[in-house]
Amino acid sequence: MKRIKVSNNVIRRMPRYLRKLDDLSAAGVERISSGELGRQMGLTPSQIRQDFSCFGEFGQQGYGYNVVALRGEIAKILGMDRNYTAVLVGTGNIGRALVENFSFEEYGYTLKAAFDINPEVVGKRFRDIQVYDFNNLSGVLTELKPDVAVLCVPKSMANSVAKEIVASGVRAIWNFTNTELQLEDNDIVIENIHFSDSLLALGYYLSESLDEAEARAARARRES
Repeated sequence: MKRIKVSNNVIRRMPRYLRKLDDLSAAGVERISSGELGRQMGLTPSQIRQDFSCFGEFGQQGYGYNVVALRGEIAKILGMDRNYTAVLVGTGNIGRALVENFSFEEYGYTLKAAFDINPEVVGKRFRDIQVYDFNNLSGVLTELKPDVAVLCVPKSMANSVAKEIVASGVRAIWNFTNTELQLEDNDIVIENIHFSDSLLALGYYLSESLDEAEARAARARRES
């Protein structure tokens, strides 16, 4: 598999392809053309072929794509075969929900530990994940050497905790703090999760739909 610098839009479509291929495989579909895949995903066949060409040639002309094989290639592109390890920092509402309900293993990650400052949860285990005292963060991170830290602390602590995480050798942060991290290390990989962004985008599209409906109704009144 070749790796070149690809656009963020292409990368964001890869998980969509993965989900669709999982659905197709579960439905017993063995192969699919770029045209049919595009129809089901709302993309053009050429867009699909261009996306995949960033990483290699996965289809055969006149045959299309083998669903299982293509799913495997995309899983590799997304690093699902690399057995990444992760820790979670902050077991409040979001952190606890992730520990108890999100299947890290399904996506190629092993959650090794969690951290919190609350003495009522320190020492407990959630889904067999040990909760360590936050004061021991650096020491435990140095010992475990995780690839990723899932950051779920309050905004006010986000940057200071992130700096401690990076100083401990962690290479990537999945950031749920709803604030942009200010880090001097340009090599750290950060994925920011802003629930509000998704909700506000939904509000835009809902407003657009309602405005169009009102405009159609106004035209109909004028024409009647």
